[in-house]
Amino acid sequence: MVCSKTIVRFWQRIVMLLAAALICTSCSTIGSVSYNPWQVISLPTSANLQDIAFTGNDDRHGWVVGSEATLFETTDGGTNWKQIALDIDEPRSRFASVSFSGSEGWIVGQPSVLLHTNDEGKSWTRIALSSQLPGSPSTIAAIGPNTADMTTDVGAIYRTSDGGKNWKAIVQDSFGVVRNINRSEDGQYVAVSSKGNFYSVWKPGQQAWEPHNRNSSRRLQNMGFTKDGRLWMLARGGQIQFSDPESAEGWGKPFFPDRKASWGLLDMAYRTDNEVWVAGGGGNLLCSLDGGKTWLKDREVEDVPANFYRIVFMGPDRGFVIGASGTLLKYQGSAQAA
Repeated sequence: MVCSKTIVRFWQRIVMLLAAALICTSCSTIGSVSYNPWQVISLPTSANLQDIAFTGNDDRHGWVVGSEATLFETTDGGTNWKQIALDIDEPRSRFASVSFSGSEGWIVGQPSVLLHTNDEGKSWTRIALSSQLPGSPSTIAAIGPNTADMTTDVGAIYRTSDGGKNWKAIVQDSFGVVRNINRSEDGQYVAVSSKGNFYSVWKPGQQAWEPHNRNSSRRLQNMGFTKDGRLWMLARGGQIQFSDPESAEGWGKPFFPDRKASWGLLDMAYRTDNEVWVAGGGGNLLCSLDGGKTWLKDREVEDVPANFYRIVFMGPDRGFVIGASGTLLKYQGSAQAA
């Protein structure tokens, strides 16, 4: 009997030690920001939000899009939002991207959805797309009057200069299904393959994508452009890398802002030349105030029960984080180290 009790106590201690070890390995080890600059905005939807944009004529007038043909409009800079119902044939369409130049705006999504407005969204017109279009529309970028770039989920890039009536391919060949695709301010594109095992870059004037192998065994999550024109890379396990400005194939040493974190990093955005934000799964936001050298965590948003998919800054004082289940955070001030 005594022996049995001893064995039970022994295994209880083992279980407690294992539980403590598990908790410790999942704890974050980096410092915290002293001020949370993000306000949680409540939207009456369970849809996954995908993109956000404001009109070029009024920085208080904006739109956010998402799954289930979700479309919200704000006229006060993003504090209050009104859901807009559009009469489209596919009510469960996934609106993936929205962009404005002046009063002209565009929305694209799947399956093969293209919407256009010339009056800041007072009315939206459905534009038919060719059945020969490779893949489904993935992103849209309004460039100027009647001009926009559209990409598809297989890496095709098309441009219109007549308000969407005609589209011309500016890349000769697509390169396969993409996980994500991002555009720089000067018109370059970077795309990550669906399996995260390679990426490709396209620059204006080139006929085709330039493929590049990943530089580690970790699968790529997302890529984009820094303020000074370099590439940033997010890989599985919370890894971040920046490209070498002196070498097309060169990359800086990979680093992990929070080595003990189990969640993934999904997107990166620059608020200023030196302040960088990274969004991740499980309500995680990281901030660097020195261009990515050191990192802090915003722990006041950890309780938001959603993955943060995207960060968008329209300027130093205007930014948003969007995510799953109607999650929307609005930037409202500068972060500082604790």
